[in-house]
Amino acid sequence: MNHLESLKEVGILSAKEIFWNLSEAQLISQTLRKGQGIITDSGALACDTGEFTGRSPKDKYVVLDDKTQDSVWWGDINHSFLPEDFDRLYNRVVEHLSQSDLYVKDVYACAKSEYRLNIRVVTENPWQSLFANNLFLRLNEKELESFKHEWLILTAPSFKAVPETDKTRQHNFTIINFTKKIILIGGSAYTGEIKKGIFTVLNYILPHEKEILSMHCSANIGENGDTSVFFGLSGTGKTTLSADPSRKLIGDDEHGWDHENVFNFEGGCYAKCVNLSQEKEPQIFSAIRQGTLLENVRFFEGTDIVNYDDTSVTENTRAAYPIDFIDNAIHPSVGGVPNNIFFLTCDAFGVLPPISKLTTGQAMYHFISGYTAKVAGTEAGITEPQTTFSACFGKPFLPLHPTKYAELLGKKLNENKVNVWLINTGWSGGSYGVGERIKLSYTRAMITAVLENKLENVDFISDDVFGLQMPVQCEGVPSEILHPKNTWTDSSQYDQKAIHLATQFMENFKEFESFANNEIIEGGPVQKNK
Repeated sequence: MNHLESLKEVGILSAKEIFWNLSEAQLISQTLRKGQGIITDSGALACDTGEFTGRSPKDKYVVLDDKTQDSVWWGDINHSFLPEDFDRLYNRVVEHLSQSDLYVKDVYACAKSEYRLNIRVVTENPWQSLFANNLFLRLNEKELESFKHEWLILTAPSFKAVPETDKTRQHNFTIINFTKKIILIGGSAYTGEIKKGIFTVLNYILPHEKEILSMHCSANIGENGDTSVFFGLSGTGKTTLSADPSRKLIGDDEHGWDHENVFNFEGGCYAKCVNLSQEKEPQIFSAIRQGTLLENVRFFEGTDIVNYDDTSVTENTRAAYPIDFIDNAIHPSVGGVPNNIFFLTCDAFGVLPPISKLTTGQAMYHFISGYTAKVAGTEAGITEPQTTFSACFGKPFLPLHPTKYAELLGKKLNENKVNVWLINTGWSGGSYGVGERIKLSYTRAMITAVLENKLENVDFISDDVFGLQMPVQCEGVPSEILHPKNTWTDSSQYDQKAIHLATQFMENFKEFESFANNEIIEGGPVQKNK
């Protein structure tokens, strides 16, 4: 079957030109020829994504049909879209694409072969095809010859929906059809919609159909084969703490956990670049070279040198590169069952311990909570720390109810000997503005102590509000900071702030309480029982 015949199967009846599985160099050349990008001093390709420089969560939909009606967690995250409206809009998009140059990239997701998901990505822009090449797993020539896609992504940035007739909120949209296995993207060139579209798909297929836990996390593996997993929202230190030169990187963002392995969904990294420097993030900095796609960055005036501190377009500047651009990445991107799981939080209230060990119930509760805090000055109008909760550390990408993922986590924790740790990378000795940020060297020392089993014979004590188990000593860390209450000059103020935070946790949990089992509920703050 020729390329046009293959596209006719999905409704694209013609095209100006079809570029099929072009190489990295060819895609870069096409981008430059179209005037859509420039080469930086490091050899990377820099492009702008246009109107949208980030995801548009309010414009992401799931088709409501017999397959999804009773399984998807409908509401603020998963907006419903009727099948007949999808079909009508799909036909309009493929008609639009039939008038364009098209770039087709065949790739797959899931580094463990049993779960391999073949994906065909059809785009209008060559640099979007480069993104697909870099972020997903790549096929060799022999595999490409016999490739058949299971999922189709059509992305048409220049297509603008008409909300009144297309039933969208505005002119851009991302729509996932689980029955037809199609992701339809229009009106936005932001490539993160492609990446997170497939993550959402895997967050449905693996837990719902295969009882495999899908996770928004990074993972690495030690010399002895021990696997560690790191969860954490933006600003908690996930990328920094998982990038350990003494350990091999499994992946930086999306993973699955079956009965015997943790495996990467992706074949690349989509790293934030804001304020990037060689000193702070040497691995990411060195990965930005020929073949890397940079998005929405700006340059020092009169040069081709990227100014990573320039956020005039967006703070969400990004670099997309294959995972083997990271020197210590492991291939294939698969590790064993985790020995240790770290939940990272930046607690700006100065309440949570720098390190604590969680029971299975507490692990499920804190997993559902997905807590961190924004500090004053990070956003307009924030004058004191504000709680931020994102279920399972990835709420925007959960098609199933969060308790499904939490219960799967609990099941796996009970079946395996896994330690779960809550790590506070935020404040100690008081809230933001009074206390001090916990030193990165202390956080690294705590994680090293865990990985080297140095806390196995240490005594633990419990805090009064959250019931968390805190070690009384840890090599490389002053003992006085391990119990946060001891670092406050006024212990009564600590108690007030701790109860305030516990109340915030309980208020957030009300959304999930009716779906949660007793073990999850009992894993919450003990203050609620007083």
